[in-house]
Amino acid sequence: MRGLIWLSGLALSVFLFGGSVFAEEKTTVKSQLFHSFETTVKKSVQAQYLLFLPDGYKKNGDKKWPMIFFLHGAGERGDDLNLVAIHGPPKIVQSKRDFPFIVVSPQCPTGEFWSNDVLLALLDHVVAEHAIDEDRIYLTGLSMGGYGTWSLASAAPNRFAAIAPVCGGGSRISTYALGTMPTWVFHGAKDPVVPLDEAQRMVDMLKRMKNPVKFTVYPEAGHDSWTETYDNDELYKWFLAHRRSDR
Repeated sequence: MRGLIWLSGLALSVFLFGGSVFAEEKTTVKSQLFHSFETTVKKSVQAQYLLFLPDGYKKNGDKKWPMIFFLHGAGERGDDLNLVAIHGPPKIVQSKRDFPFIVVSPQCPTGEFWSNDVLLALLDHVVAEHAIDEDRIYLTGLSMGGYGTWSLASAAPNRFAAIAPVCGGGSRISTYALGTMPTWVFHGAKDPVVPLDEAQRMVDMLKRMKNPVKFTVYPEAGHDSWTETYDNDELYKWFLAHRRSDR
């Protein structure tokens, strides 16, 4: 009973004297010193990748070429670059030398996931070394690479003219960084590995931001929504219709 009376008295004193108990907490916060910190952190990164240069390419020529940056799925991780050419653009260019893009296809190491730091460093490297039109760099990837596409585009939206994530997903909040980035999303309605909702959530967020996102759902497709996507010439025409400077 005495405990109850004491607590009541405490509550009354706080009410009468303007919250003195809470004032002590604020004083503690104000007693902290303001500091800032700045340093330079160096990080060594490396990656192996497939590089396709179309017929007619000349490094020192007048023409700057559009580029596709392709991110593979989890099954193609490792140190065997032949795996990277199983799906998507690096598969297509094996029989299509007149493919009108430079194609850069990095490989993710076994047990790891796509690193934005590594990918951006690689992007800087290939742009510096080749006749690439930086106004026409396009990003796409499937499955784990679809997730990587969302992540990398959100981390560096100023680097890409358009993106095409295939059967992937990501952080909805990160889509705020994309703004009006031209985006075409692909997914299989019956995907048992990456549920359709993973892509739907990202598309819904873009629509809230008035992004004119395109969303193609294959009604009968499972996880393999990439074969039909990358075999469709309309995707590449859509890429070429967009330039970074248009945004």
